[in-house]
Amino acid sequence: MSVIADRLVHAGDASHKLSGAGVSIARLETRFLSGAEWDAAIADFDEVCQEQLHVFAATRWPSVQKEPMLFSLDGEVVGGALIMVQPLPLRVGHLAVAKWAPMLKDASRADAEAIRAGMIEAMIAEYADKRGQMLSVLPRASMDTHNRDYEHLEARGFKRGSELGFPNRYMVNLRLTDENQRKSLAQKWRYHLNKSEKAGLSFEHADPKSFPDFERLYEAMTDRKQFTDHSAYDTVSELVAIGVPELRPELFFVRHEGELVAGALIFKAGERAVYLYGATNDKALPLRAGYFLHWNVIRWLRDNTRANWYDLGGTDGFQGLHQFKKGMVGDAGVIRPVPPVANYASRPIAYLLGTAAFAARDALYQVRRVVDGLRNPKTRSTQTREDAE
Repeated sequence: MSVIADRLVHAGDASHKLSGAGVSIARLETRFLSGAEWDAAIADFDEVCQEQLHVFAATRWPSVQKEPMLFSLDGEVVGGALIMVQPLPLRVGHLAVAKWAPMLKDASRADAEAIRAGMIEAMIAEYADKRGQMLSVLPRASMDTHNRDYEHLEARGFKRGSELGFPNRYMVNLRLTDENQRKSLAQKWRYHLNKSEKAGLSFEHADPKSFPDFERLYEAMTDRKQFTDHSAYDTVSELVAIGVPELRPELFFVRHEGELVAGALIFKAGERAVYLYGATNDKALPLRAGYFLHWNVIRWLRDNTRANWYDLGGTDGFQGLHQFKKGMVGDAGVIRPVPPVANYASRPIAYLLGTAAFAARDALYQVRRVVDGLRNPKTRSTQTREDAE
């Protein structure tokens, strides 16, 4: 089914902050795809990410309706957004949620800002205006000091919503020579890397068939640390088996005297590679295997992908992990926050119900975090440092 977005986006219109966008009008055609069609269609997007994959969302949120929207301009695919439509308690309404979306296929286009604004308009028209739902959009962290995507949403009438407790994301610049990358590293990080390179470690890019080895390492690590895993790790087996090779995470191992001591899964599609999961055994820390692993992952991503940045994720408030990632980001990388959720509703009741649902969810997450801390205070204080190093 195809529909033409009713809204026209005019470059230079102050309400959309499109000055310099390079186009006068962006008229977008919207198509809803099946899950398999969607994952294949976005494989070569500059801004593709694992949270926007249907195979990820179907496993992570099985009870939520997934609606992939693909946008075209003059017959050419230019972007898309996977919208998750979630029923509110007692079925009093629905939320439409877009995380790390909408995505651009070509972020370097002169009219990229106008296209992104046009996609937002189409989402508003479908979910807020037509269906009467609250639309919640969470843009990615920006490489710039200002998040223009979030600023546009605010200018368009979106309201500030939930915020991550620790929003910073740590981005390594992948487009450096080995020499310049080493110079960029913090002095202490470089010291530990030098030590690791003398410890007899070996690095390998593993075949997906070796994923069971990573699973055993990860499960042994979680058993050893005895912490409750609230992550999306249950999606990994589906991601590794995805039928679109470009979207399949890459698997890396570090061995010492033939023994597997560390591993990592990396999402490598698009302009921003992402560290998904790591696992270590109890020998990894004294061997400094994490330094050796990440250094070689950085070099592999530079030489084998088109990614410009390596997103190390956040820290969940752990100071040791902050120091580790900050040292790896070094002088050439950046640390940028994920912005708050931006909420929009055409009808007041939809906004009230939606914000109440988010408030309840945030309260539940806070309680869960406190309970986890009380259950395993010692374990939680050390777990992320071990994962990193």
